[in-house]
Amino acid sequence: MLRLEVRPTPSRWWTYGSPVLALLLTVLLGVILFVALGKDPVRGLQIFFWEPIKSTYALGELSVKATPLLLIALGLAVCFRSNIWNIGAEGQFIIGAVAAGGVALLADKTTGRWIIAAVLLAGVLGGMAWAAITAFLRDKFNAGEILVSLMLVYVAVQVLGFLVYGPWKDPAGYNFPQTRSFDAVTLVPRLMAGSRASIGVLIALACAVIAWLYLFRTRGGFAQQVGGLAPAAARYAGFSSRKALWTALLISGGAAGLAGALEVAGPIGQLTPYVPAGYGFAAIIVAFVGRLHPLGMVLSAILLSMFYIGGELAQSRLGLPKSISGAFQGLLLFMLLACDTLVNYRIRVGRPS
Repeated sequence: MLRLEVRPTPSRWWTYGSPVLALLLTVLLGVILFVALGKDPVRGLQIFFWEPIKSTYALGELSVKATPLLLIALGLAVCFRSNIWNIGAEGQFIIGAVAAGGVALLADKTTGRWIIAAVLLAGVLGGMAWAAITAFLRDKFNAGEILVSLMLVYVAVQVLGFLVYGPWKDPAGYNFPQTRSFDAVTLVPRLMAGSRASIGVLIALACAVIAWLYLFRTRGGFAQQVGGLAPAAARYAGFSSRKALWTALLISGGAAGLAGALEVAGPIGQLTPYVPAGYGFAAIIVAFVGRLHPLGMVLSAILLSMFYIGGELAQSRLGLPKSISGAFQGLLLFMLLACDTLVNYRIRVGRPS
């Protein structure tokens, strides 16, 4: 019979091998899912794993999806390593987009390209301000950050809806709930003609390098991680848990807000009720599949982006619902949780001694 035996120390090999095994199991279950739905599994896997990378244009679309996922995941990694559970990055993403959109709407024909920096800065500050609500309630009233940050997502959705259905609604937009299209001067530059890929992907990669330096090469990053792993030891060393709370949530909120700003000042080009795309929740999977390490999160952001694009293509080419991408995300997360058991346990065959 099979039994689990506790390892004397966590397995370093399985720490990094677990996500790979989880991906392989997800692919296997995906094949079973396609067969159960009466679809060609080879064609299904091709849509999810080949179509998103087969051309320059496809890679550009992949970067459009990967950029917000990576940025949000980097901020979440700082929180999670600090043992602070920010589940509301989607709300911070939305408010960052709203703040950036508000600045973009101020542009006119005399505005210079400098406004792009103002738009992105507004997004960062908007996300930080929204995360600060969670930090304040946790700091002053010991409110659980999981529940507070999650509930604030729904408030952010209502704020966005109020603006696009109300004061910011485009009067020439045939009554559609959206702002006017942002002026070209406010949009982030594209990397190449004929592609939606923007410099946002370069900003995200630069942020990954900064996150690595902060977490593993600075005293502040060390303090955040010690506070997460051993709060008592952190207090003994003189590290402030209050400072760690505010630092983690402000960094996470700022990263999510920047992702929102790049989204509306990039591929979308205006505010609509469809700005919330679930990136804030999918980035949680990105963070954990990437093992809360910047390099790992770059790879996992690419993987989750392939799931997003594959879901859209499966809708048009296989007649499947777009939610198939969510099914793959869920399968990957559950497989990762299952495979992570191997980090602390080994499987033995035979009777218990």
